[in-house]
Amino acid sequence: MKPTFLTLSLILFALTICFSLAFAQVSEQVFDTNGNPIFPGGTFYIMPSIFGAAGGGLRLGKTKNSKCPLTVLQDYSEVVNGLPVKFTRLEAGHDIISTNTALDIAFTTKPDCAESSKWVLVDDFNKLTGPWVGIGGTEDNEGKHIINGFFKIQKHGFGYKLVFCPDITAPPGACYDIGRHDDFTGRLLVLANNDPYEVVFVDAMGN
Repeated sequence: MKPTFLTLSLILFALTICFSLAFAQVSEQVFDTNGNPIFPGGTFYIMPSIFGAAGGGLRLGKTKNSKCPLTVLQDYSEVVNGLPVKFTRLEAGHDIISTNTALDIAFTTKPDCAESSKWVLVDDFNKLTGPWVGIGGTEDNEGKHIINGFFKIQKHGFGYKLVFCPDITAPPGACYDIGRHDDFTGRLLVLANNDPYEVVFVDAMGN
């Protein structure tokens, strides 16, 4: 018996649903190392999930011939917490930060020479490092390309990972892991698919 058009349509519909569910990312609330939910308005250190040789927290440094410390670096010392950050939801009206929430990330302080403490993805088309995470705006990063987009937190291993989602991607909606690269100027946060930097969030007020 030949399948009818209705039967083929139902099979196609079922396959579409299964395919969508297989690739859907389930969102869940993000917690700090004390087991408390992280939230907009809170301040947190971003630390490696494994204490010790993995290094310490995040700070700013002068790299790429910059006269201002605009590059986000991971400190090599595990006893350095670095600079606290705050998370801002891009979707208004919610207080909960979940995995896959579109976020802006910013340090709570900035150098006087910087326009902003907000994280941006900077590209000077260096094939060795690729785009890296910095702060500021186009005026601060003169001569370099700022990639527009936003960050997300996703579950990974024993902790989480950060991903960057450019506004324009192929395929649409693609996000890319944030990893690390040891450059002669320091340990940069860079786009590094399939090699994400596994992190946890430490309450900067109550750690």
